[in-house]
Amino acid sequence: MRNIALLEKVCQIPGAPGFEQRIRAFITEEIKDCVDEIQTDAMGNLIAIKKGKESKKTMIAAHMDEISFIVTHIDDDGFIKFHTLGGFDPKTLTAQRVIIHGTKDIIGVMGTKPIHVMQPEERSKAPKIVDFFIDTGLSADKVKKIVSVGDPITRERSFIEMGDTVNSKSIDNRVSVFILIEALKKLKKKKLAYDLYGVFTVQEEIGLRGAIASSSGINPDFSINLDVTLAYDLPGAAPHERCTSLGGGTAIKVLDGMTVCDYRMVRMMKEVAKKKKIKHQLEVLTAGGTDTAAMQRHSNGGSIAGGISIPCRYLHQVIEMAHKQDIQDSIDLLCHCVEAIPKYDWTFR
Repeated sequence: MRNIALLEKVCQIPGAPGFEQRIRAFITEEIKDCVDEIQTDAMGNLIAIKKGKESKKTMIAAHMDEISFIVTHIDDDGFIKFHTLGGFDPKTLTAQRVIIHGTKDIIGVMGTKPIHVMQPEERSKAPKIVDFFIDTGLSADKVKKIVSVGDPITRERSFIEMGDTVNSKSIDNRVSVFILIEALKKLKKKKLAYDLYGVFTVQEEIGLRGAIASSSGINPDFSINLDVTLAYDLPGAAPHERCTSLGGGTAIKVLDGMTVCDYRMVRMMKEVAKKKKIKHQLEVLTAGGTDTAAMQRHSNGGSIAGGISIPCRYLHQVIEMAHKQDIQDSIDLLCHCVEAIPKYDWTFR
């Protein structure tokens, strides 16, 4: 895998759902010389367009928001209460650092009731989101000068390489943002048959909202979503529970909790991966959903939709992990699929 430094930057830039302005600005600078046109719609979706020879449209989506929090209250002692923006595993939040994006960025730490003063029955219970508060180490007066109700909060975790993997906050879904940026760069000098819409969507983590809006505006004939998927290749996992495995190659989505991918798209991806000798595995995720569903349903008359998924351990926790070769395989499969779509027989057979 190349350009680790770019992946690190993409993972570290904050972008809570509804507050994607910093990551959107960074992506714009990265891709501005790779496409014919860049638009930002009313919701904040970043739409990069590379013109093709024919009028049909291929849409590639990668959501740029990250699971985050939002300030709901500041008490008289300066402690901050919050609500989640996206799904979290609460047990992973204890004593973790976060960044509150107020008039300036400040660090806070997630706190709960100390175990020393818990009743025996409390100690055996997993904490709930409502049990947490954020401590900034500042007085209430200082906190209230910087932080207001409605300010976003993101995780504070650095990016590191661990063996053959990368480990960071926001691998979901910044690894897909990285993949789409790299694909647009690789396709820069290619003459495409169909118009290509590379869309960096907003607010996926709270209901696929950006993809619904952008798909309705673009009306793609074909669509491929990029997102992470569960890699439950861990001790105690039965073979049928794994979904995907780290290092097993890029994952071709068959279905998730909101989408049954078009079997023609699945078949095309499998054929391309085999022809190009790209290591791959099939993803059957029985819960959860991705922007694939929005693109499939919200194009006028529907879109022939599929997904390229990146296996990820520790999904929706404080840190997440992906395999470098899986990431490179995903870039390669995406680029080859974009070129293969106009040549494929899409009749029902």
